[in-house]
Amino acid sequence: MNFARQGTKSMRREAPPRLGVVVLSWAAAALAGAASAPAANGNSLPWKLTVGQYVYGGYEGSDVNLRWRADDTSAWVGAYTDQSFGTQARAGADTSIDAGKYFKIQPSLQVASRGFVGGSLNLQAGDSWYGVAGIGRTDARPYFNLNFDPNDAVTFGAGHHAANGAGYTVFVVADDRFHTGQRDWHANAQIPFGDSHATLDLMRKSGLSDAGRITGWGYSANWDWPKCFIRLAYDPYQNFSAQNAWRFAAGVRF
Repeated sequence: MNFARQGTKSMRREAPPRLGVVVLSWAAAALAGAASAPAANGNSLPWKLTVGQYVYGGYEGSDVNLRWRADDTSAWVGAYTDQSFGTQARAGADTSIDAGKYFKIQPSLQVASRGFVGGSLNLQAGDSWYGVAGIGRTDARPYFNLNFDPNDAVTFGAGHHAANGAGYTVFVVADDRFHTGQRDWHANAQIPFGDSHATLDLMRKSGLSDAGRITGWGYSANWDWPKCFIRLAYDPYQNFSAQNAWRFAAGVRF
């Protein structure tokens, strides 16, 4: 699981162009090579297409995302649009690198139109029981965050992979850059059901927002089958704004 998230409120400064070129090149190369890459770990469906609808107070947004994955490496392209924020194209890539029997390094890079560049670095230590720590950074350009958490933040947590395929994780993502006190606590469970599984996430949110200092509870529920999935989520004070958001998404693998 890649815990550090990108996006939310922004302060303007110049984006480092070299990093943007690296990210786009990485994502483009991975996607271009996907058609000829062998399936990993028995997965013959490396592509995933997701369409999402976001319901806010008085208007809606939508996004589409195409992701390719092989082994522990992913690359993706997508776009988000709504009548308030406008349209933003985005691309990214992430991977997991074994650094010994009990250690993994998980870097990610991301770019978007309007000059946004972001990245994260996560460390995972352990085996069936493990700990995680990570950090995320951006160039603070405008970016519409489609995830729950602060972007420029540190992450700490712990989890367990059970022998029957179930997984449980508790972690916190906390702003450590803009002094907002924004903090999201997550309790996450993945529960197998034959050839499908459910992923449930309960979130406790707190910190400064456009509505002042807030606290709230959110959640997401995801059900995966081998070739498709559906997702429902509720995000209070979405992106630490003054509005709440419902998120509906569905996708197919091929």
